[in-house]
Parts: sequence; C-alpha cells; structure tokens
Amino acid sequence: MRAAIAESYGNIQDVVRVSAVDEPAIGPTDLYVEMRAASVNPIDWLIITGHVRFLSEAAFPLRLGSDGAGVVRAVGPDVAAFAVGDEVYFRVAPDRPGTFAEFVAVDAALAAHKPRSATFVDAAGIPLVALTAWQGLVEQAEVTAGQRLLVLGGAGAVGAAVVQLAKGFGLHVTATASAQDAEWLHALGADRVVDYRTPAFDTAPDMYDVVFDTVGGDTQRRSYAVLARGGTLVSTVAAPHAEAREHLYGVRVKPFLMRPDGDQLARIAELSDAGALRSRIDSVFSLEDVRDALGRSASGHAKGKVIIVAT
Repeated sequence: MRAAIAESYGNIQDVVRVSAVDEPAIGPTDLYVEMRAASVNPIDWLIITGHVRFLSEAAFPLRLGSDGAGVVRAVGPDVAAFAVGDEVYFRVAPDRPGTFAEFVAVDAALAAHKPRSATFVDAAGIPLVALTAWQGLVEQAEVTAGQRLLVLGGAGAVGAAVVQLAKGFGLHVTATASAQDAEWLHALGADRVVDYRTPAFDTAPDMYDVVFDTVGGDTQRRSYAVLARGGTLVSTVAAPHAEAREHLYGVRVKPFLMRPDGDQLARIAELSDAGALRSRIDSVFSLEDVRDALGRSASGHAKGKVIIVAT
C-alpha cells in the first residue's frame, strides 16, 4: 500500500515522501480500516521538523498521521463493537501513527462510529480537536452550567471546538480572536468575542471561572488577572511557574495532553449529529500532495482543518 513517511527530522519538502510500505499488522483488538480522510495537526509537522522530539532517530522512517476516518475492512477476533463495513473515526495511539495512508490498523477502543451527519472529510477533522476540548472542559476544569469561560485562541481548531462544546454544556463563553472571525465564532455560540490584538480581555471588569488557553506565552500570563479565585486555567501548552501562580492567584493551573478515547468520540459523535459541533475545513489535499498539506498547516494561514484524502 502507499503511505506518507518521514525519513528523518528535517525540512518537510526534503524528508517527507509517499512510498510503498507493508500493510499494517492487525492485532486481536484492532480494526483494519480503509482510509477515506485524515487530518493534519501541528504535532505532525512539529515532529517532522524536529521542534518536538518524541522520537529517537531509530524510529525513522516514520509513518505519518494520527487522526482519521474510514471504513472497517477487517476486525480482530476480540472485537465485538464493530463489524466489516462500519464507518468509523478515530485518533490512533501515539506509538502507532500512519493515517496518511491507504489503510491503517487502530485499536478498537480508540475508535467510534463516525457521526452520521458528517462526511469522511468533516469527520477526520474532529478527533484531536474535540477530544482536547472535551478533556479540558470535562476532566480538567470540571465545568458546570452557568460558569463563565474565556477561550484564548477561539478561532483555532481546538478553540472553536471548546466554544461549541462549552456552549452546549451551558457556559457563558467569551473567546479571543481576530475581528474577522467574530461573526463566525458568534455563529458557533460565543456570547462575546474580544479582538486579541487589543488589551481588552485583561483590562475589562469581567472575571471568569475557567480560562481555556491554547496560546500560551504572554497571553496566558495576562489571563490570570481575569481568572476568579477558585477558578481553573486549563492549557494545551506549557504553563510556566504554575505552582507559584496557583498560590498567588488562588486558582488551579492544569496543563494537559490529549489522549485518544473511543468512548468519548462516541459521545462527541452524538453531539455532532445533534448539530452541537461543526467542523471547519480549510483545504483538502490528495495523499500524493502530503507535503503541500503539511506546509499549509505549518504556514499558520489555515482557517480550519487541513485534510488529506487517500484516493
């Protein structure tokens, strides 16, 4: 079969190629999936370029891609919840990448039936961002209806998912974004959108029960000023001096990493089918154009998810 691989750390155009590779082995708890679409996430090109080094050089050549959607073509003997022909979506385990390919093997516990209302392209863009939003809101912040939430980076893929899920959970949602994204975020459910290029969010009198940070840096530091005592800052990026700031501001600081979870994806699919979660697709590339897809994501100009289709 054909799959996208990286031969080493380096420039995307130099080290990434599409090559003939062995089909993945299927274990007793696995699904063997014919890929229809996969999404590009920043972690994909950050690993390739060496900015994030989870891997030793011995791990190369590395099969690329972690989010996906497709059709089950075979199931392991211990799989009961899925059957051949099922349409599924998933986030593979970190040590088993390879969704930029014609086929992939994924542990059934990390997959769910894809939203019935979503195309494969739309479904492929959901797993990482929606799981991150769900786990940050439900597991880390333990949100409850009526709380006030500030989303830093609301127009990003994760931020937009946070806005939608939080609104569905009954929160009052404020998001930072550029002025050109305000109308779109209001349509997703944001009660208020603050232009991130102004100092407004940390000089306004509003106080928030939860800050969901996808930006980090100085923006994160400024957000402590509007986090109510007893509140929670959840962050998908580093949170420097977390213990000191917890003590100074009387808050909880909870940086975290998303984990794959099929049960949560099943609940997210229900929300998607109910109209409570929408994907925003920036562009779609063929597998053969994987380098262009990675480059589009890395450019910082994508408005929504960059998708790769296998055929």
